[in-house]
Amino acid sequence: MPRGPVIALSGGVGGAKLALGLSHLDLHQNLLVVANVGDDFEHLGLTICPDLDTVTYTLAGLSDQSKGWGRADEGWRFMAALQQLGGESWFNLGDGDLALHVLRTGALAAGENLTAVTRAVSRHLGITARVLPMSDDPVRTMIQTTDGALAFQHYFVRDRCEPVVTGFVFDGIAAARPQPGFMAALADPDLRAIIITPSNPFVSIDPILSLPGVRDAVRAAPAPVIAVSPIVAGRAIKGPAAKMMAELGMPSTALAVAQHYGDLLDGFVLDHGDQDQADAVAALGVRPMVTKTVMESLEDRVGLARDVLALAQELGA
Repeated sequence: MPRGPVIALSGGVGGAKLALGLSHLDLHQNLLVVANVGDDFEHLGLTICPDLDTVTYTLAGLSDQSKGWGRADEGWRFMAALQQLGGESWFNLGDGDLALHVLRTGALAAGENLTAVTRAVSRHLGITARVLPMSDDPVRTMIQTTDGALAFQHYFVRDRCEPVVTGFVFDGIAAARPQPGFMAALADPDLRAIIITPSNPFVSIDPILSLPGVRDAVRAAPAPVIAVSPIVAGRAIKGPAAKMMAELGMPSTALAVAQHYGDLLDGFVLDHGDQDQADAVAALGVRPMVTKTVMESLEDRVGLARDVLALAQELGA
């Protein structure tokens, strides 16, 4: 199998866990983690990139393992002072985390693009994988609900995912250009695999796939496309994916995730708890793999990464 690039499409926590596992397989610069930026927003004068930052902190060994987001050993004096002054405090920004947001906002204001800022941060944090935003252009996910449209962070953090979801709109997607390194890797004849990580299909992966030209480039890529289910035994490991599926009238199952990605997929990875759906996945023309997908430890992350690449090798043979 070619020793070329491996592309991982990632949202936040679940995607970052698998990206960390992949980073332990000596891929180095051949690992491209393409992060969703639809969750990005401007807050308190700062540009916040939650998924991109979760991937960055995770690969750098700085992430808070208990919360699943932000930095470990974080302080909250800034937030306490902001609240004391009557400022907006619904979105927590830790004292250490602020450094990244301030640095990024200043660099963007000075004319740098998001790719360049992310590359510099990765270099300073010793990350060997290539962490890329899906686009350097702004894309903002809007959640359509029975209460009206909500910006993603208002739905997710401020309103705690409580509104009933009816659909999704990605503002700016039509004009957004896919990150050039991402597109070049999709066309690389030595590409080994495209991995859709176990991130929310609707608000983490669909924004990436909805960029102009990306879905066609993924279909045409010279490597197998493998998705890892974020749904295990009818429940999302993290986040509101299962709730969204139910509200959209879809079954909250791994099979429904495979059906959502449709003809993009060559392989689909299910947890042992969903083994009974493997035959139905195969009936879609997609090769199923049943393994442990719940990543509770570093060993789990690395093990799943190995399994996914082994499936890619089988499919690419």
